[in-house]
Amino acid sequence: MSKLKALVIAVTGVLCATAATGTAEAIVNGTDSTARYGFMASIPETVPQLGDVRGVCGASLIHPRWVVTAAHCVDPEGTGAVPDGTVRIGSDRRTSGGTLRAIDRVVRHPGYRLGQPNVHDIALVRLDRPVRERPIRLAAAPGAPGTPTRLLGFGTTLDTTDITKAVFPQRLQQLDTRRGAAEECSPGYADATRLCTISRRPGAMACVGDSGGPQIERGRHGRWELIGTTSGPGDTDSSCAGGPGLYTSVPAHAEWIRSVINGPSLHSSARR
Repeated sequence: MSKLKALVIAVTGVLCATAATGTAEAIVNGTDSTARYGFMASIPETVPQLGDVRGVCGASLIHPRWVVTAAHCVDPEGTGAVPDGTVRIGSDRRTSGGTLRAIDRVVRHPGYRLGQPNVHDIALVRLDRPVRERPIRLAAAPGAPGTPTRLLGFGTTLDTTDITKAVFPQRLQQLDTRRGAAEECSPGYADATRLCTISRRPGAMACVGDSGGPQIERGRHGRWELIGTTSGPGDTDSSCAGGPGLYTSVPAHAEWIRSVINGPSLHSSARR
């Protein structure tokens, strides 16, 4: 995608941490969350390049002091998205509840690039203090195409990339989806590091503001595991709900994630 489109999507992603198809529900045609997802996090943001428009990105708690999100959600130089400095963890409400922590550091993947599609669109955010919420486990590998998955987010409920028309819900939204085969997304979009995702409901998919939010699937013991973070559309269609979604593969980046969290020092790409 162009840098401008990436900016709009990021902003909408910033404004739509729970995007849905154009209805009163979010994650375009999603539904209110049906369970407590203590690992779900949201990052309020501002985009100065778009008149200080305010929004939110999604994130997932993967360690008592770390959340994972999309790199384009924390890319002031590229998309213009500037986190407001806090992360809300464990709430099914966008602006209340859960545990609020200040952002201590941000580490974008060193291979991250804006593009069509984005490359290594993943980042880690360190909290100033640990939280008591239970982190989600990183999946060892994403399930095969056809595996049931679920998306979570606080993004726009209206299927639009125009941030001035975005409608953001207070309640966390969810959407049941499945792993798509690579050929179900545009050529070159899905690969070893990016997951094609297909909605089980017509006219539904993550959208602006859902960026960075989780795609989860059931592990061997029935617990939710993290397989992806929302990156953008899975084809060249301008709408969110009209096609597949594209997710950065968390298992493909697990070694980098662990090296940052467990390393003695942060990578040089860290940002305050």
